[in-house]
Amino acid sequence: MHLVIIGNGITGISCALALRQRQPAARITIVSDEATHHFARTALMYVYLGHLRLQDLKPHEDWFWAENQLELVHATATRLDTEQRHVYLSAGPPLSYTHLLLATGSVSRFYNWPGQDLAGVQGLYSLPDLERMARDTHGVRQAVVVGGGLIGVELAEMLHSRGIEVTMLIRDAHYWGSVLPPEEAALVQRQLAAHRIHTLYLTELAEILPDAQGRVRAVRTTAGGEISCQWVGLATGVTPNIGLARASGLETDRGILVDELLQTSAPGVYAAGDCAQHRQPTAGEVPIEQLWYTGRMQGQTVAHTIGGEPTPYRRGPWFNSAKFFDLEYQTYGQVPVRLPAGEQTFCWQHPNGRHLLRLNFRAADGLAVTGMNALGLRQRHEVWDEWLRRRAPVTEVVADLARANFAPEFFRRHEADIVAAFNRQFPQQAVVPGRRQWFSFRR
Repeated sequence: MHLVIIGNGITGISCALALRQRQPAARITIVSDEATHHFARTALMYVYLGHLRLQDLKPHEDWFWAENQLELVHATATRLDTEQRHVYLSAGPPLSYTHLLLATGSVSRFYNWPGQDLAGVQGLYSLPDLERMARDTHGVRQAVVVGGGLIGVELAEMLHSRGIEVTMLIRDAHYWGSVLPPEEAALVQRQLAAHRIHTLYLTELAEILPDAQGRVRAVRTTAGGEISCQWVGLATGVTPNIGLARASGLETDRGILVDELLQTSAPGVYAAGDCAQHRQPTAGEVPIEQLWYTGRMQGQTVAHTIGGEPTPYRRGPWFNSAKFFDLEYQTYGQVPVRLPAGEQTFCWQHPNGRHLLRLNFRAADGLAVTGMNALGLRQRHEVWDEWLRRRAPVTEVVADLARANFAPEFFRRHEADIVAAFNRQFPQQAVVPGRRQWFSFRR
């Protein structure tokens, strides 16, 4: 057996490590042109902020790979021959394989704006992107961030840390309008305002204007305004990196098309992580999943199948987490911006504007909880995962919220206020708090 993995992100490395446990004698080769070693992509911003060094991004020491008989090839995969089972590289001889995993991740998504190729204009996804940003923001006074998702707020925080004046262009009426309900978005906006991030809603980028040296000097918006800046961050999302797969004749759509075993249209070839698109996603799930934990799960799933135990990919309840400056965010299950027919929502906010809990539930399904958003309230993953898998009734969840609380010691607890607010809004489903003691210490 020779498994070749193209991509050394979390998906590819999770597959390699899981297969090594199952097949100690298998030959495993990992090809990447981004970095010699695997690194923690989600921590890129902390290098820019000065909290970590580049070497701190490596989860494993350099000796780890040889110790576990994992071959690392620092090169670009240029072509696949899926009939002869060869991978051609930018340097060195081609690699033959018995199994191939495409874990090529994503690339930043741009929209062909005039001036997007100017010096000082970029996205943030890869290690080279971080290096460019560190170089090109040196001495910058003003910056514009286009987009209001998770990458956009990361860019804003990074720039703010160096005293750069930041303006965000957000096409929606509120922050992350395709994901967050208005109440959650308002708490994020409070964070942006508190850190002096200027936000322009219902505003899009029209053009990036150059100076005499070919560097950005300003942007023009769809409203006709011009904003002076010396750097522009394009945070308009990512798209699956499918160039190699498409050029090699694999079936693609927005991503590389895979079945439930994550197999592509070519025998012995799998795709997983950001680049994969499920042909028939499970009801309520999306065809392309671009999260760290889903990439890890998909890589491990492929390893089971290659190792002789065909395993369909099953994600389980959706979850995600992020941090908006000082505001922590967690979401579990499904919490769409527009409430689906037949569902109800409960939303509690603390008067200080720093804590929020939303619970969605389906009245006709035994009051089963379908999703949760938490801002400024740390929640335990295993508790929420169990509640969602079991379709626990919202009355049980509200009564036992203390079990899910993961706040540090001596932080103020808010379960009593949440229960009281729920009972006022839904008196017909009024609950009695569980027995777990609630502490009300303040920081």
